[in-house]
Amino acid sequence: MFIRISLIIAIVASLATAGISFLKVKEKITTLVSERDDWKGKFTTTDAELKTTKTDLTNTRKDLDKTKTDLATTTSERDAAVSEAVNAKKLSDDVSKKLATTTSERDKFDQELSQYKVVGTVSQVGAALTDAKGLRQDRTNLVVKISSLERQLVVATNLLAQLTSPEDRSPPLPPELRGKIVVVDPKYDFVVLDVGGTQGLVENGILLVNRNGKLVAKLKVRSVQPDRAIANVLPGWKLGEVMEGDSVLPGI
Repeated sequence: MFIRISLIIAIVASLATAGISFLKVKEKITTLVSERDDWKGKFTTTDAELKTTKTDLTNTRKDLDKTKTDLATTTSERDAAVSEAVNAKKLSDDVSKKLATTTSERDKFDQELSQYKVVGTVSQVGAALTDAKGLRQDRTNLVVKISSLERQLVVATNLLAQLTSPEDRSPPLPPELRGKIVVVDPKYDFVVLDVGGTQGLVENGILLVNRNGKLVAKLKVRSVQPDRAIANVLPGWKLGEVMEGDSVLPGI
């Protein structure tokens, strides 16, 4: 009897121990499943971030290639502008030499013509006058051509300065440039000028506003047309109210 009771107690104890072990194993399995799902989620997130990073890297490479292409284009344009400026300067020098020679020949001819004696025939005098008129016309044409070439040289020089100089450096303007203010907008501090590209004015050029020999303000050209231009009054350089009729001249 005692042996049976002991056996029953042992069996019950074994079952209790097995139940406890099963609960612990179940708890560990649940924990492992939860950790597995958590790591799976982290892997999915990391994989998505990796794909996004690869896409960003591809786009960055494309942007870099485009930047390199743009830089090469800008360098080519700068070299072309430099070459054009050199050719324009050479052409201007050649025309100046030809003009000097023509002027010398004209002066010599005028001197000879003034000394021409009455013994000369009418036909000879007429031919000489015709030649003199032709020389004067040639000189006028050369002066016009030189003026046009000088304007082209100024434009090419300004383009070269914009490509090779700091952005805050103003391009040079013809020293003989003169103009007047025809419209004033005091609200937005801009003016309209009666001079433009034909007179050698260029964008970003600096002008001084003068009234009765006194400095009134300093302007920066923003837009240029053949015979008109728009300029802004530079902050800190407005020494008085800008008015219609004020004179402008190149500044620094």
